[in-house]
Amino acid sequence: MELGGNAPFIVFDSADLDQAVNGTMVSKFRCSGQVDGHVQDAIQKGKIGAWRPKKGGNFYAPTLLQDVTLDMKCAKEEIFGPIAAVHKFKTEEEVIKIANATTAGLAGYFFSQNISQVWRMAEKLEYGLIGVNEGLFSMTEAPFGGWKESGLGSEGSKYGLNEYLEIKYVCLGGM
Repeated sequence: MELGGNAPFIVFDSADLDQAVNGTMVSKFRCSGQVDGHVQDAIQKGKIGAWRPKKGGNFYAPTLLQDVTLDMKCAKEEIFGPIAAVHKFKTEEEVIKIANATTAGLAGYFFSQNISQVWRMAEKLEYGLIGVNEGLFSMTEAPFGGWKESGLGSEGSKYGLNEYLEIKYVCLGGM
């Protein structure tokens, strides 16, 4: 499981590993932001492996953190940058509990070829967007919005139009 606030990437034993790696890489390393504070926290809290090439300047290289513990910032806070924080799990129940233990809920991703597991996970994950075996899944035809502190309402699709409508209810009685 790759952690990071609102966007867990969960890879089950039944997953196509190449598909999971490609999907995770495409989604995880396409953005950047203020991330060095998360890496330093993880390194300071113990047995963490970090790989990060040196480039200098304003470039923040993709960083892989392994053996992440759940008390680290990178496991609890949103990561807007090219960091993958890896945490192992044993059961579906465990990974659902970990993935949902966040105040954010924009997007979650998981990889599985087990159709029963796909439906269970999609139902139990507390995120507004769920990618199953896919790292890039947003499009204008689909609603885009999060749960929890990741926002209320959606944009895009016919559901996004509701944010711009003013609904009025008028009840006429006794006429």
